[in-house]
Amino acid sequence: MKYAIFEDGGKQYKAVEGITIDVDLYASEVGDQIDLDRVLLVADGDQVTVGTPTISGAKVLATVAEHVKGPKLIVFKYKPKKHYRVKTGHRQKYTRLMINSIVVE
Repeated sequence: MKYAIFEDGGKQYKAVEGITIDVDLYASEVGDQIDLDRVLLVADGDQVTVGTPTISGAKVLATVAEHVKGPKLIVFKYKPKKHYRVKTGHRQKYTRLMINSIVVE
């Protein structure tokens, strides 16, 4: 099984050909091609290539599948005997990427 570890937006993701992953929101349209070139590690069976810090010439080719929202998080602040109650929420937006291929030159 061929997979790669890449960095995007300060986070690291594992990319396997043919699967979808959720990354932070991109300002791209559905169907656009995205090249992710900050590849940190590529593994193909027993052969593993580790970058220092990245692998030059390696990239992950992906297609924007859709834009989705994550689960709703409720933040409730409360202080007893002071009548202080604040309820807020947050819902993160993500871009779902379909991993097409992992290219190592």
